[in-house]
Amino acid sequence: MSGRPNIVMILTDDHASHAVGAYGSVVNRTPRIDEIAGLGVRFDNCFATNALCSPSRASILTGTYSHVNGVSTLVTPIDAAQPTFVSQLKAAGYRTAIVGKWHMGDGPGHNPQGFDYWDVLIEQGEYFDPSFLSEEGLRTVPGYATDLITDMALSWAGSLDGDDPYCLLIYHKAPHRPWEPDDKHAGMYTDPIPVPATFEDDYATRSSSARRAAMRIAEHLNAEDLKQDPPEGLSYEELALWKYQRYMEDYLAVVASVDDNVGRVVDWLRERGDFDDTLLMYCSDQGFFLGDHGWFDKRFMYEESLRMPLVLSYPRRIPAGQVHTGIVTNVDFAQTVLDAAGVPHHPRMQGRSFLADLTGEPGPPPAEGMYYRYWEHDDVFHKAPAHYGYRTSRYKIIYFYNDGMGIPGTGAFTYPGEWELYDLEADPEELRNVYDDPAYREVREEMKVRMWHAQAALGDEPHPSQPVPQSLESTGI
Repeated sequence: MSGRPNIVMILTDDHASHAVGAYGSVVNRTPRIDEIAGLGVRFDNCFATNALCSPSRASILTGTYSHVNGVSTLVTPIDAAQPTFVSQLKAAGYRTAIVGKWHMGDGPGHNPQGFDYWDVLIEQGEYFDPSFLSEEGLRTVPGYATDLITDMALSWAGSLDGDDPYCLLIYHKAPHRPWEPDDKHAGMYTDPIPVPATFEDDYATRSSSARRAAMRIAEHLNAEDLKQDPPEGLSYEELALWKYQRYMEDYLAVVASVDDNVGRVVDWLRERGDFDDTLLMYCSDQGFFLGDHGWFDKRFMYEESLRMPLVLSYPRRIPAGQVHTGIVTNVDFAQTVLDAAGVPHHPRMQGRSFLADLTGEPGPPPAEGMYYRYWEHDDVFHKAPAHYGYRTSRYKIIYFYNDGMGIPGTGAFTYPGEWELYDLEADPEELRNVYDDPAYREVREEMKVRMWHAQAALGDEPHPSQPVPQSLESTGI
């Protein structure tokens, strides 16, 4: 080893924190992911700044928000020439590679740059016999995607000569829909899978913006998603439960394959004697609704969608068994990785490095809150509304501005703006919108000011319909 750590980041797509054993899952087991948490750190408040696959991946790579890196929706591809933590590492002598899901566009200008080796899925990719694109061209590789991505990634790392460190991104398709388990894990989970406490949420206090979303399991999961037709004669409530069970059986089986492959990476690093000197990260690009509030999918700023599972280990430098409860975001990853490698940040990067939080060394002050923006509006599949918001350790304010503003991939319908406010201490499941509650008037106005300041600090323009907070001058925030 050169004294600088190897970097291995395993990223999945749509893996909810509450389907990870280390986070207290009651629906499945993930012993190998949990192992990383036990040997390092579990982050309890890691959040996506735009809970959608492509934008989150761009923020992780560039260390910037969507309005800076340009990837705001699923159809806005990345300018792959922009600075990333990978390009910074490569310039500092790291060998670099990405294998698996890229999903930020393909073709000239959009294919991965800054990597010595790249071999990526096309768009969402397939679970079985997937197509991979590399500098040599497009080809079909027989096998199961989660296994193949691990095989190819470890093969590249194992082929390296010398002591120069490497950065390896192992980016899985799983557990993105359609949920297709391999033979080994199919049928691993069967009835009854526990139903979340909010499964029958009636949205009584939510805005119409939230109620319009086409993400109800009962109504919007179809036979193609579930790979079978429901029995005849079911009531609405019975159909919802039947669909939930089918959905979760396949979703959790796909996660089980991911967990096995995480274990393969851990074991490989140990066999080589490299585990202690490797910064190993496991995370998902955002959360996912697993029947919570009756929904599937993500997009919203609500906790199940917003929260990213993140566990990491680096035994040589980071003490084991930690639980990090401060606020971190996907925008923070780039600077944190660069700090671990002793490589300067690119001045364009936003967020904060959280490495010092874990080592006990002097570092930046903790984040007071986090800013979120979902740009894609009224999309063809889920009809989720455009919105942004601000979250502190206790409160969350959301403004549904409901306007695509000409952004590609957004719908044509525009609705009046609407607000929601949640007290996460009194109402952790976000069932009671208290925006209009007189008891929360002071909190409401303070959160508006905090969000306004966050937008200014990050250079994100508020929507024209968002009024300047009345208390902006008087609060002193």
